[in-house]
Amino acid sequence: MENGKSCRLVFVLYPFQGHINPMLQLATVLHSRGFSITLVHPQFNSPNPSNHPEFTFIPISDNLSESKVSTEDILSILSALNKNCEAPFKQCIEQLLKADDHHDWISCIVYDGLMFFAQSVADHFKLPRISVRTSLAATILAFALFPCLHEQGYISLLDLMSQDQAPEIESLRLKELTAVLRENTTEGILELRAALTDSLKKSSAIIVNTMNFLEQEAMKIIQEMFLASSIFTTGTFHKLAPTISSSLLKEDTNCISWLNRQSPMSVIYVSFGSLASIDEKELLETAWGLADSEQPFLWVIRPGMVRDSKGIELLPKSFEERVGERGCIVEWAPQKEVLKHEAVGGFWTHCGWNSILESICEGVPMLCRPFVGDQNLNVRYVCDVWNVGLELESGKIEKAIRKLMVDREGEEMRKRAKHLKQKVDMSLKEGGSSYNSLNDLAEKILSF
Repeated sequence: MENGKSCRLVFVLYPFQGHINPMLQLATVLHSRGFSITLVHPQFNSPNPSNHPEFTFIPISDNLSESKVSTEDILSILSALNKNCEAPFKQCIEQLLKADDHHDWISCIVYDGLMFFAQSVADHFKLPRISVRTSLAATILAFALFPCLHEQGYISLLDLMSQDQAPEIESLRLKELTAVLRENTTEGILELRAALTDSLKKSSAIIVNTMNFLEQEAMKIIQEMFLASSIFTTGTFHKLAPTISSSLLKEDTNCISWLNRQSPMSVIYVSFGSLASIDEKELLETAWGLADSEQPFLWVIRPGMVRDSKGIELLPKSFEERVGERGCIVEWAPQKEVLKHEAVGGFWTHCGWNSILESICEGVPMLCRPFVGDQNLNVRYVCDVWNVGLELESGKIEKAIRKLMVDREGEEMRKRAKHLKQKVDMSLKEGGSSYNSLNDLAEKILSF
């Protein structure tokens, strides 16, 4: 920064793996541009400060009990975090401002969009605030909710949108998703969605971990709906900060040695992310589907993934005898390294946004088994908009794996996935859309 001065950015993290990773990646990118970084995070699921000595870490109280966290009710946890963390965060900012000097001042607050309490704290101290969407941009279309002007209740962004939509938007089947949302809604959920939308409207800028070419039509609508905010599509964060590893689980790198012994594009990699859970029945269906496919596989069975069990011990000896060296099972894998490996030809995924981006960036087609929330929207892009994946049908695992890995249909998807990878590479190069967006973002922050 000029004249020895430094702009400090205060990041606010949402304490789950799929959100911590992209926020740390974004922090790393902005740190490389000369910004000082302070990371404020709840005590639950705290990142390891020793992995990032260049940052200042400040934990704040969240009042989350172990019993509350173990219920797997993410919406309740989200609500509790926004209620419990506001006062401690306010105290934290107050102390930082008191310690502030003209050589290192707080330029703005950069918060995970789900931690929307940060918006009101920023307003209180008259600080600029940037909301970060670590998910697909189109989730804004699906979940945005506004209070009705002349009556009680809310109206969704989908209700406000034109009925005449571009093919990309039609492919998302947003009306189906809206119907599902209405069936499973409560007053508490509506209030959360409205609060999230309100914080977006009030933000000084919005950063989305995506690329323009991936969601062109959705981005057009979002920009029209949030005219007051500058919107930056600076994805993908993990490619802009490739050396960052912030896994809360220990990665088993031995699987890379196993991959080194496999033929090119022969392995299907199976991982359902850091939160999804399945029952014993689905575990065994997955196991025998992999065995019957006759394809080599690398399968992540995370501790806690199988409800009421460690998981691996449920696999019968007959399964192990059947697959032998053709299968490799680990508790957690270095996913970016795995997807980059020449032996990997397909990814059976839960359709979390980070996983999809990592797969696209390496040109790997996907077999999709979404579990919750935005994953049901993500799958529509993978299968219907970009056409680089298949949605798994119940009871047809073997057929789906062979279609993806061996059949002509899978080969066509692989070609389209490789084409998307080329577009990603172009976007990240000097003069590309993500490269330019990152420059614009840095200029925006300096203008505060």
